[in-house]
Amino acid sequence: MQTAQRLEIAVDIAKRAGQAILDARQSQDFSRRYKAGNELVTDTDVAVDTLIAHALEEHFPGEARLTEELSPDRDAIEQSGVLWVVDPIDGTVNFAHGLPHVAVSIAWLRDGQAELGVVHAPFLDETYTAVRGEGAWCNGERIRVSRASRLADSLVATGFPYRRDSRPPLIRRLATVLEHCQDVRRNGAAALDLCNVACGRLDAYYESVSPWDFAAGVLIAREAGARTGHLYDCPSGIPEDLYGENLLVSTPDIHADLAKLLIRADEDRHETG
Repeated sequence: MQTAQRLEIAVDIAKRAGQAILDARQSQDFSRRYKAGNELVTDTDVAVDTLIAHALEEHFPGEARLTEELSPDRDAIEQSGVLWVVDPIDGTVNFAHGLPHVAVSIAWLRDGQAELGVVHAPFLDETYTAVRGEGAWCNGERIRVSRASRLADSLVATGFPYRRDSRPPLIRRLATVLEHCQDVRRNGAAALDLCNVACGRLDAYYESVSPWDFAAGVLIAREAGARTGHLYDCPSGIPEDLYGENLLVSTPDIHADLAKLLIRADEDRHETG
């Protein structure tokens, strides 16, 4: 099957999943619990993950999947071959609280390289797509990153882990960015932050996230002209398109300066710690 056909099917699945999310929000008939003691998950997350899993198996039987709720085994990251990477609800806290920054994220990779990505935001009525080497699109229209060339004029997004004891080291980064950039946004959905970089609403995004949070969005941003990478080297054996630690994605002209700024903030923390 051609990649374009795969993309068409993935978009249809993402939109079906988005409708299920809309229906669940409308009915408010979903339960909440916490996994690992601090990460919110609703039964809608599981239901949507199940919907996507069944649809992928119907169209692409036997192809491996890495999904946040049903198939979170990260051993799949180091396997060769094809892999679907799915976040059924990116922005679960936003979903549960009635906020619009919620997305379905579906990526397809071959031998660790992202080949297609779909990010569908049901409450915003936006669908972002990309195929490697063919550009990035939102609702069928071509998108490009901003022309920001100075950190002082740049709007930067980030996020924070659910574990409160993991947040203090990141506050120094945040303070440093606030000091040197125009401002910071924290929208609570990594996939949408990456898409907002892709369409020029944001100039940069940095965070440490799971593969399903960024696999589709990072391809979309890259195809829109963003420079994508990591603050530090990726471990051997883990593809860069699936390694979410210290991710940095931005319009090209500010990438190097922002990376230096964040690394310097880390070094200052170690020196004073």
